[in-house]
Amino acid sequence: MSTGELRVLRAGVLTTVQDLGRPGLAHLGVPRSGALDAPAAALANRLVGNRPDAAVLEVTLGGLEVVTSVGRWVAVTGAPAPLHVGGTARGLARATWLAPGERLRLGAPPAGVRSYLAVGGGVAAPPVLGSRSTDVLAGVGPPPVRDGAVLPLGAPSGPPAALDTPRPPVPGPLRLLPGPRADWFAADALERLRDTSYVVLPASNRVGLRLDGPPLPRVRHEELPSEGMVLGAVQVPPDGRPVVFLADHPPTGGYPVVGVVAREDLWQCAQLRPGDRVRFAISPAG
Repeated sequence: MSTGELRVLRAGVLTTVQDLGRPGLAHLGVPRSGALDAPAAALANRLVGNRPDAAVLEVTLGGLEVVTSVGRWVAVTGAPAPLHVGGTARGLARATWLAPGERLRLGAPPAGVRSYLAVGGGVAAPPVLGSRSTDVLAGVGPPPVRDGAVLPLGAPSGPPAALDTPRPPVPGPLRLLPGPRADWFAADALERLRDTSYVVLPASNRVGLRLDGPPLPRVRHEELPSEGMVLGAVQVPPDGRPVVFLADHPPTGGYPVVGVVAREDLWQCAQLRPGDRVRFAISPAG
């Protein structure tokens, strides 16, 4: 039930509604979706007193401008986009009061890609298959947010948090576990990944992080039937350049998977820009 509205004056480059996603539906051909930087989205919800499954706005490279019809606590986390409320600069990763009719603006972040705006009560877009997440690949869930959109807000479920004590995640190499088709590559394929600095390509998006660097040589070249893909799978197409599958990845794929990025490290893929360098590490658990 809506208890207020969030009016979008400017949506920026790409703004989507995201929550915890739709895990467990891959057998129906439905991607999991959900916030790419899950720790940042969870922090934003905690700061405004929302439940963990409340929907937030995932804002790509800033440019968002909104007003509310009701007063609500808000918080912005993730990429450090300059935040202004009512024309006054405000800090990130803290609860801020947004009065009715007051304008909230997010500028372009100097680093990172995706910022998360949580509003008390969450964005109450109609759920589809149990989630309010926008899936940019399959078109499931609410469409990407456009200029002039009016988003319903749910009822606040708790008080804001004055601060949040858990230590934020620290960037580092993407830890790899061996993939189900590692034997399709040279025996030292994971070591090659570990020892190579890859560059993020502009074609990267919520579906996958596309990387450029020395191609991984294959020792098997026959066709591979489509098979299930998991979040973080490092698939290697014929050009040998790895792709890390992210939240909106297809449930199946026809290229071999050499490794799988540890779930705890996937948030970094949400904040990597084209031209940024990426390194891998072999997980001790592997």
